[in-house]
Amino acid sequence: MFAIDSSTQPMQALRFEDDGATPNSRFPVLLYRLQRAEPAHDNAGAFESLFAAHQWTPLWRAGIFDYHHFHSNAHEVLGVARGRARIMLGGAAGQALTVKAGDVLVLPAGTGHRCLASSDDFLVVGGYPQGQEHYDIQRPEIGAHQQALARIARVPIPQQDPVTGADGALTRHWR
Repeated sequence: MFAIDSSTQPMQALRFEDDGATPNSRFPVLLYRLQRAEPAHDNAGAFESLFAAHQWTPLWRAGIFDYHHFHSNAHEVLGVARGRARIMLGGAAGQALTVKAGDVLVLPAGTGHRCLASSDDFLVVGGYPQGQEHYDIQRPEIGAHQQALARIARVPIPQQDPVTGADGALTRHWR
């Protein structure tokens, strides 16, 4: 299946502050750099199996929207199946980073994200914890900020990390 990329940090925790329009989260974004243990014939299918095995429902295969947005009623996992992209996390004042095939982002509810640029073959598998499959798509807006914060506060913490399971980084960093 997948193995942690030994040439990089096994997992990075990235924190983003509420900017008054994009709520972000008190929980960090988790960034895993993974490698396939065998040749990558179907990374998308492998991510779907990995996420499902840890109680995260894979729901779509596509790119990442090119506008700032967040989900106020669900956490999200993004597995980069093909290609590479430059993405922005944390809203307009956030951090840009490059992701490539094998990378996984675990975004807590409220975390702003958008695609700045991508390769033509960029493909992501998106998934959500069981029970959070009906996610919303919110754009940062000062006037709706308080209502978004209230919805985010009600989102339950998943029982498992979508990459490493019950004893994963999510259970250490999000509790």
